[in-house]
Amino acid sequence: MERKKDYYEILGVSRTASQEEIKKAYRRLARQYHPDINKSPEAEAKFKEINEAYEVLSDPEKRAIYDRYGHAGLTGDIVDYSGFGGFESIIEEFFGGFGFPRVKRQPPRRGQDLYYELSITLEEAAFGAEKEFEIQRYETCPNCRGSGAEPGTTPVRCPQCNGTGEVRHVRETFLGSFVTVTTCPQCGGSGEVIVTPCSECRGKRKIRVKRTISVQIPPGVDSGTRIRLSGEGDAGDAGGPPGNLYVTISVEPHPYFRRDGSNLYYELPLNIVQAALGAEVEIPTLEGKEKLVVPPGTQPGQTFRLKGKGMPHLHRNGRGDLFIIAKVVIPTNLTPKQKELLRELGKTFQAGT
Repeated sequence: MERKKDYYEILGVSRTASQEEIKKAYRRLARQYHPDINKSPEAEAKFKEINEAYEVLSDPEKRAIYDRYGHAGLTGDIVDYSGFGGFESIIEEFFGGFGFPRVKRQPPRRGQDLYYELSITLEEAAFGAEKEFEIQRYETCPNCRGSGAEPGTTPVRCPQCNGTGEVRHVRETFLGSFVTVTTCPQCGGSGEVIVTPCSECRGKRKIRVKRTISVQIPPGVDSGTRIRLSGEGDAGDAGGPPGNLYVTISVEPHPYFRRDGSNLYYELPLNIVQAALGAEVEIPTLEGKEKLVVPPGTQPGQTFRLKGKGMPHLHRNGRGDLFIIAKVVIPTNLTPKQKELLRELGKTFQAGT
């Protein structure tokens, strides 16, 4: 194996050179051997060599390791214990303090939130209701109590990460060695593997179950209102709390009423006689039918208001109003006698009245 050149020799500086001296030497050599400027065959290799040397010597921490251990210290062949704070820290780093590898347990994680759209009637939205519905969610396995192992057995230390929950990868580049730490793919960061999986959850620690959920609908809700049921979502991981369940309300269309906020609107059909002479009619409300006196000469689109007969205000007292809009219905299938009577009546009206 070819012996690597000394970084100080590459830059042409002494081992006691200051950072400023190292920087000046690097700039001078980089300009001299840059492949865009220097077209000689060895220029590119020399340029990489200069960059590698400067990347180490310009970093005080890497330079200190290089000064003490040389190239081996940068490739991980030598471990420097001076920064661990003494013998006890070294034991903790390698043996967990009592002869076992240090385990980085997977931190508790909160369970996933769940979402459900609940359809209700306008009357249920007005007066409130208790509704039940079914969801499917993940819960801690009751057979293994979340361990993932068949009762009577226990998980064992992961052989790939030796119980640390992470693996280290060293990558060599012309700029130096790069170390990346990733979650162990075999144990998923838990530091343990299951030899005998639970027969109920197959080692997944959770099972999917169907649950009946009850929710109290407050008066005045509208489509889009969201109700939070704390802790009714999926179970957490590694002892973490469960997620929440969010119920989004969808109010079904009503056969009579149109809603706008806390107000309701109702189109009242009237024939021409009722509109002209007035009438007492029945109209629907949320509480049942009520009588309304339609005055003579009511025009199409004329509006009447019943105060406090609309929807309750959400989270505060009071209710909106019910607006009745007159809709004069013109007959289309008149009998000959009806036509004759209307013609006679029409002769008594002045033009435009």
